Amino acid sequence: MKIVAFGASNSSRSINKSFAVYTASLFYGAEVTVLDLNDFELPIYSFDREKDTGIPDKAVSFYEQLRSADLLIISMAEHNGSYTTAFKNIFDWVSRYNSKCFENKKLFLLSTSPGQRGGKGVMEAALVRFPNHGAEITEYFSLPKYGENFNIEEGIVHPDLKEEFFSKVNTIKLLYGLDKE
Repeated sequence: MKIVAFGASNSSRSINKSFAVYTASLFYGAEVTVLDLNDFELPIYSFDREKDTGIPDKAVSFYEQLRSADLLIISMAEHNGSYTTAFKNIFDWVSRYNSKCFENKKLFLLSTSPGQRGGKGVMEAALVRFPNHGAEITEYFSLPKYGENFNIEEGIVHPDLKEEFFSKVNTIKLLYGLDKE
């Protein structure tokens, strides 16, 4: 099984990237590729630019990474209640290359933030939008108050949130037969 994981942010200290990497590490035996949006920096999408220069190679490369996965783990960072500019831009380019850019892949959709809502605004946007682009959202989870509820050594520390999260992880493991480790 191949997992492609990333945080939908270009921050060098992205808590969403950390959360996605942590989550992917729980799928023992899977081949995991972690993407960094900084490796796919693109000019701002515009119809005119696409018409003049076509789809950039980095957008195609990002799409190919998505396409190669059996499971996508994406942790959505939130800016002003929606996608980060970095993610929205690459999503715009990739969805122009193939409108069904998620290729009917199963997706474990995450979000986290320092605040109480845990990125629920961007989660709601992605839950509505991503299926239109071929995503099969198998599970989703928002982690509020990242600094209080998560640390790198232990993962999720809040007992109720930890139980809810691992229930979702285990559902996906069962789906892929990874529940036997």
